[in-house]
Amino acid sequence: MARILVVEDEALTAEVLAALLQQEGHQVAVGRTGGEALRLAREQDPEVILLDIGLPDLSGVEVCRRLREFSGAEILMLTARRQEADKVVGLDAGADDYITKPYSPAELLARIRAALRRRCRSQGQVRRLGNVTLDLTGRRVWVGEAEVELSPREFDVLAALARRPGEALSRQALLDQVWGPGYVGDDKVVDVYIASLRRKLGDNPDRPRLIQTVRGYGYRLAAGAAE
Repeated sequence: MARILVVEDEALTAEVLAALLQQEGHQVAVGRTGGEALRLAREQDPEVILLDIGLPDLSGVEVCRRLREFSGAEILMLTARRQEADKVVGLDAGADDYITKPYSPAELLARIRAALRRRCRSQGQVRRLGNVTLDLTGRRVWVGEAEVELSPREFDVLAALARRPGEALSRQALLDQVWGPGYVGDDKVVDVYIASLRRKLGDNPDRPRLIQTVRGYGYRLAAGAAE
């Protein structure tokens, strides 16, 4: 999952946010002041920063400006202020999104997922496969809005197909790329991993739209699925 920095001076709110994010599998650090936020951002290189606008030492807007001097993290500003002018100031300071309190946990998590997808796309290592998003660098996969947990080998099989959409790859080619050329064993192991991938990605095994079977040979990723 992602590295997330929560910047919130209210202890209870910070604790609740951290617990929510940790339940989703994220690595969470908490800063209670602007100065602490800047230090933690330098030390831990978070992917997403949840930044409260009202901090005891520096304003959230000023912290955002300073973060943008060295951090490429997605910054989501949290505030109770509803005026459009306040939002404009935050966005102009470098924030990527603005969430107005009170917000639901579901909305916050959805905004974070969207932020992570934006970050992946900006790094140029993302494949869109129909409703499946594949982050080759971060080794993460989403089906729609939901992140899907794949084993390392499942991910490698999917990545091998995604790098060559529309091209049929033999079982032996997949074995060489994923298991290594020294693998000794039954090539039907590829079929087991394909079946697992189809199940996790919601690809109907009877009429697969994403990972297609090339009878007697291997598999290919449907050419029309890749973007």
